Amino acid sequence: MTTAPTPVPASASAAQSGGGDPGPVSPTTAPARTAEAPRPGKRRAGGRAWLAALPLLLFFVIGFGLPAVAIAIGAFTTSTDAPDGGGTFTTDNLTGSLQGAYWTALWGSVKLSLLTALIATVVGLPLAQAVATSRFRVFREAVMSASGVLANFGGVPLAFMFVATLGNSGEVTKKLGLTRHGWSLYTFSGLSVVYLYFLVPLMVITITPALEGLRVQWREAASNNGATSLQYWRHVALPVLLPSLLGGFVLLFGASFAAYATAEAMVGSSVPLISMQIGDALSGNVLVGQGNLALALGLDMIVVACLVMAVYLPLQRRSAKWLA
Repeated sequence: MTTAPTPVPASASAAQSGGGDPGPVSPTTAPARTAEAPRPGKRRAGGRAWLAALPLLLFFVIGFGLPAVAIAIGAFTTSTDAPDGGGTFTTDNLTGSLQGAYWTALWGSVKLSLLTALIATVVGLPLAQAVATSRFRVFREAVMSASGVLANFGGVPLAFMFVATLGNSGEVTKKLGLTRHGWSLYTFSGLSVVYLYFLVPLMVITITPALEGLRVQWREAASNNGATSLQYWRHVALPVLLPSLLGGFVLLFGASFAAYATAEAMVGSSVPLISMQIGDALSGNVLVGQGNLALALGLDMIVVACLVMAVYLPLQRRSAKWLA
């Protein structure tokens, strides 16, 4: 007794013979596709990925979260030296921090930060462009290394350096006779010059990666279409760099707004700044019953910082999309 051979699909027959076009495959003979199950190793690795960020999260909660909560609570409660013994809810601290000398100091810090950030952005952009387009690797590395050091150089050493150089008895002041022309380091203008010493390098560090992300093909395409260098920067480069420039400006504003040690060592209270007012309040230079006023001033700075970050983060994401 013989049996009929089992029919073999054309695709399988062609595959077994090792050549030829298998031809169309009918739906009944096409192999079914199944979703690939996730590998257990990958799932376990993804489940443990958050453990790597746990130390950073703990540091953020302890170093920033708890102090911020304490400041917020203290800003809306009376001080321990208040007549009622302290601890009661009040809005007087926050109201007082936005009036009189405190409002003048807050507005002075905002003006100083806006001015220095704008100047540093305008000056830092061409310097960063010179670094990004330089063919000398040693020059690039030297400038970036120096910018990294100078961007973090501040406090009392920076104040002493400028006092010895551009102070009333400084070497440069005496040799150039700047005092006769009305120059004074211990004014709003003098403090702005000092702040630019670390803000311009910070701008160079911030904007150089964005400048390096500009495509060479964009400049070549603009040149092939008859555009001049000025037209290329106006219609191509600057629109692409605008989010990065604004983000750098906001970052410089925050750095200038939070600076304290340099201004304290150089000008003291002669230039009204919110950071100086907080220092005076913490040292006890406030009226009786207003010890928590410093916490309200700190809350004002936190609100300004949050607004700065709310502007900076979307700009950073947009610039990264263009320059990726």
